[in-house]
Amino acid sequence: QRMLLARRLVEAGVRFVSLTYGSWDHHDNIKRANGTQMPNFDKAYAALIRDLDERGLLASTLVVVNTEFGRTPKINGTAGRDHWPKVFSIALAGGGVKRGYVHGSSDATGGEPDSDPLTVEDYAATIFNQVGINPGKAIMTPGSRPQLIVKDGHVVKELLA
Repeated sequence: QRMLLARRLVEAGVRFVSLTYGSWDHHDNIKRANGTQMPNFDKAYAALIRDLDERGLLASTLVVVNTEFGRTPKINGTAGRDHWPKVFSIALAGGGVKRGYVHGSSDATGGEPDSDPLTVEDYAATIFNQVGINPGKAIMTPGSRPQLIVKDGHVVKELLA
């Protein structure tokens, strides 16, 4: 329902839509939690992308799925996975990004970046760029101090169509 509503909002001209999809903070029993949550998310996400594409909206709509960090490469004592900032996945669709492209990889255990790591700064700069905001622009703080929108970030051209 949330993804259908998001698509309808985009169709109506809303420029920014954000939604959540349950809780993914599985410190225990991750297999059960993902087993019930992941299939429904997968179907809904695929339907959203397909609907936007069929309506000619995907090219101008950037769809982002991300979290604030990843999960430990090993299962913990309560059959879950704890917070892990070194490696996590992001899915991008539409909005000028390449279709079917995979950027970067982790090592064999998913514990460390292996190739082409995407920094948070570069990720932010790329997202801002794709929604029409110059990530290198400085904005003025209330104390009249210039602050870059993204400090030390670069648009990752490899992600773009």
